[in-house]
Amino acid sequence: MARYTGAVCRQCRREGQKLFLKGERCYSDKCAIARRAYAPGQHGQGRKKVSEYGLQMREKQKARRYYGILEGQFAGYYEMAVKSPEVTGTALLKICESRLDNIAYRAGFASSRKEARQLVLHRHFTVNGKRVNIPSYRVKAGDVVAVFDGSKNSTKIKEVAEQNASRPSPVWMDVDRENLKATITRLPNREDIDFEVEEQLIVEYYSK
Repeated sequence: MARYTGAVCRQCRREGQKLFLKGERCYSDKCAIARRAYAPGQHGQGRKKVSEYGLQMREKQKARRYYGILEGQFAGYYEMAVKSPEVTGTALLKICESRLDNIAYRAGFASSRKEARQLVLHRHFTVNGKRVNIPSYRVKAGDVVAVFDGSKNSTKIKEVAEQNASRPSPVWMDVDRENLKATITRLPNREDIDFEVEEQLIVEYYSK
């Protein structure tokens, strides 16, 4: 499946909650959810009865869109989660959270995961001192993710870092905003992930 190129605010409205796809706009009164809290389209405000399968699919789509992951890759992550000794739903979310683009966003080095993905692709980040340009690269506990030395003077990166200076850092990483680096002290537990999703419904969707 090709990457979605339409209006991202429609995705938030379709899922009925903020997915934080447009950075600062999501925190302002311009947010589409704040202005039109109903599904897009001509029948968006109609009352619809959703089947059990429909609920499961919506949770899967919500998680996929939240992390900006394509269908095939997300299904692959589910297969990896099934083989994990942890609870499958929790393992799935931890895999998504450990992606490099998500780490860059969570650390406050990008205003959205989409922007973080672009910065990673353009080689603006290093992992343990080595430049990495793969957004889906999975970090491990103890890894150090940093803005590449040659990119620290980038006006865009500086502006974003300043805007996010007051944003709380995840408890599972130690963020050094002055030096633009983040140390992954551990991978997150389920309670550390603030994404409102019923991951068990995703497990049920793929278990059929």
